[in-house]
Amino acid sequence: MEWLSDPQIWLSLLTLTTLEIVLGIDNLVFVAITAGRLPLRQQARGRRIGLMLALLMRLLLLASISWVIGLTAPLFTLLGHNISWRDAILVAGGIFLLYKGTAEIHERLEGDIAEDLADAPRLSLSRVVAQIMALDMVFSLDSVITAVGMASHLLVMMAAVIIASIVMVVGSGPVSRFIEQHPTVKMLALSFLLLIGMTLIADGLGFHVPKGFVYSAIGFSMAVETLNLVAGRRRRARVLKP
Repeated sequence: MEWLSDPQIWLSLLTLTTLEIVLGIDNLVFVAITAGRLPLRQQARGRRIGLMLALLMRLLLLASISWVIGLTAPLFTLLGHNISWRDAILVAGGIFLLYKGTAEIHERLEGDIAEDLADAPRLSLSRVVAQIMALDMVFSLDSVITAVGMASHLLVMMAAVIIASIVMVVGSGPVSRFIEQHPTVKMLALSFLLLIGMTLIADGLGFHVPKGFVYSAIGFSMAVETLNLVAGRRRRARVLKP
């Protein structure tokens, strides 16, 4: 247990935990959108079950490091780019996100106006959990491969994943409520799914998009929308003020 007193171990844990939390933003947005299709009484349960099973899957991926690394081995060549299982999974996940985001946006903009939101089509709990786990598998690949390159201790990588997952479980409720309470924020979150989907497809086809650019765009958009919400609140307060 001498490695516990090594400051490099703790630095690796802090770095990996921060990385997992940042990379988990994508998944958190998807969880909030998908769980919102459940009946209200099942939404919190769906988020918790999905994220806990996703955590178990990530730990299994870490325990199968050699298999995960093997996913980067080329399978075939397409347009001069070597395609691996990792690339194929990223492309498939990106296509699903494009479909999911487009379908949700279409339903909100082109759905029956007379239909009350409470009567909107709902998904089953098992289907929501399955979707959360499937997309987490896609989001996990890069973070697991990155973690393997940044830390040499399996326990450190697992601890980082567990801590990040706990943060996501705690934060999923407030994030989901905030998105559901503000229609413009929900539309912005759906556009994030489209952006992330295109990024996954580009990455899978060999066109790497730096994550910093993507998260900067998301952060800037959220900052602008926050200002819009604050301005709207102030306008309503002035109108209601006697």
